[in-house]
Amino acid sequence: MDKVNPQHAMPSDNDSDMHSDTDISILVVSGRSGSGKTSALNTLEDFGYYTIDNLPLALVPEVAAKLINDSGIHRIALGVDIRSPRADLSKFGAIRDTLEQTHGKQAVRVVYVTAQESILVARFNATRRVHPLMSGDNEHAMYNLPGAIKKEIELLEPIASRADIKIDTSKLNIHELKECLRDRLGVANKIVVNLLSFGFKYGSPIDADFVFDVRILPNPHWNPQLRGSTGMDAEVATFFADYPEVAEMSDDIGVFLARWLPEFLLNNRHTVTVAIGCTGGKHRSVFITEALAGYLSTKLPAEMMISAKHREKHRW
Repeated sequence: MDKVNPQHAMPSDNDSDMHSDTDISILVVSGRSGSGKTSALNTLEDFGYYTIDNLPLALVPEVAAKLINDSGIHRIALGVDIRSPRADLSKFGAIRDTLEQTHGKQAVRVVYVTAQESILVARFNATRRVHPLMSGDNEHAMYNLPGAIKKEIELLEPIASRADIKIDTSKLNIHELKECLRDRLGVANKIVVNLLSFGFKYGSPIDADFVFDVRILPNPHWNPQLRGSTGMDAEVATFFADYPEVAEMSDDIGVFLARWLPEFLLNNRHTVTVAIGCTGGKHRSVFITEALAGYLSTKLPAEMMISAKHREKHRW
């Protein structure tokens, strides 16, 4: 049976240290082109926010209300940048007031991402992308890159001046940006540990971070009375109790995982998959997977949720 250990429940999409499932969190994410606004939105999506990029600023209150009222989505990150109409940018204060009046001041925060001018120039040169103020029929298309960057500061000032969180990405890599957002927003660092039993004869899982082969253990399949049973049945556990190497192998794997899995909390990971394989994925791998789920539930930090699944269950 696929299960989640009750001591380490699976996180909901809205789970964090600072917000319950019913708390509303609306983030308006803006910033200078090339500073990492899109990366910030991608990170927020990893944190469980429903994200929309390049939204016309005037539509922000309407979209937020629709997502909350019609879809029950309470964690929203809306990306707004220089591509929004100029008149809307100048009215940002009024738009934020509307959000706060509708959803409460505590529900609304503005995240502004920036970087030093020399860094932005280098990033645009490296990617060979065109600054939005230099492209197409834009009224500012006559600017060179430094001129466009400076003009953008002026146009985004109504947002930047009202930002609750400002992040300078000049010296940050993508992982450091994620940690910065996590700290500033109070988002919990949580990892789901997927324990997956499988059968080698049906192929190894390609997304596993660790793979343990337990085919060297005694196989209940060769006992006609146990062939129809699975590693979750008491009679199979009784069979394995006669072979001390089964418990020894389970203990060895458990000690290894208990030592090293917590290190992933420092590695900006959201999931880790540990695959346990036997020949058919019915007896040995299932038994060991269930044993590991019980053991690790008492050994891993509370930030690590355990999910035990059996890939070949539909074949039993």
